Amino acid sequence: MAIRLPPMQALRAFEATARLGSLTKAAEALHLTHGAISHQLKSLEADLGARLVERAGRGVRLTEDGERFAARVRTAFAELATGVQEVTARANPRQLRVSIAPSLAARWLLPRTGRFQAQHPDIDLVVSSTMALVDFRRDEADVAIRYGFGQWPGVRVEHLVDDAFFPVCSPRIPGGVPKHPADLSRYTLLRTHDEFWKPWFETAGLDWPEPDRGPLYSDSALLMQAAAEGQGVALGRRSLLANDERNGVLVRPFAIETPGQRRIYLVYPPRNADSPKVAAFRAWIKAEIAADARG
Repeated sequence: MAIRLPPMQALRAFEATARLGSLTKAAEALHLTHGAISHQLKSLEADLGARLVERAGRGVRLTEDGERFAARVRTAFAELATGVQEVTARANPRQLRVSIAPSLAARWLLPRTGRFQAQHPDIDLVVSSTMALVDFRRDEADVAIRYGFGQWPGVRVEHLVDDAFFPVCSPRIPGGVPKHPADLSRYTLLRTHDEFWKPWFETAGLDWPEPDRGPLYSDSALLMQAAAEGQGVALGRRSLLANDERNGVLVRPFAIETPGQRRIYLVYPPRNADSPKVAAFRAWIKAEIAADARG
């Protein structure tokens, strides 16, 4: 007699809640609403006839039954991911799937990928550009390049490169390239949602507040494009600017820079540690970064 299993969506909601300790964080991780996660958990508890989670302050904690079931679910998901990987690898033995944020993909990785293909013609890169953190348990990618603080549980995390911020503009910006930091008061300052001018102002000795006017962009690649078109001065990230500076598309008016708190990391699941394709990509990207450092 076949055993009736709970729906996969309910199991995923429970696994994310157990792992993150919060319905809100689980909803963000799975791109669902808080209400949808709550509904899935209640449905799962009804199916099992047992209470799995209970409130604990602003988050939740697992009951004794929940702890036992979470361990089983994690093991089952890991086995499922391994099975998917094995089948996928046999079906597409040449493919290496890389997940990366759009700005890093467009301005950091893609200008280099021709060199990877030249060195490794037996590997076909499949680049997925997304702001969402790839879920390795669902086998969405073989390796990821992430921009952040390096604190992602359950995966191998290798630091690739630090970052720094400094103003950049088109060499043909209306009014000419600013000569002194205080000259920026005469220019439109371009902004993004999560990269702020004030730390650079302080490093440059300017007692200025964070700008609250002017164009606001959701993505650093769009910000750099706006600066290249002469729409204003942008606070650029060193990791995204090498090609534009080399080609004269953007210039640095000042040598002053401020270190970024976030860094670029190579991330992959432990099961891929011995993958020849991942090893080849890892060695290549580190060689690229070493070449950048040598200038």
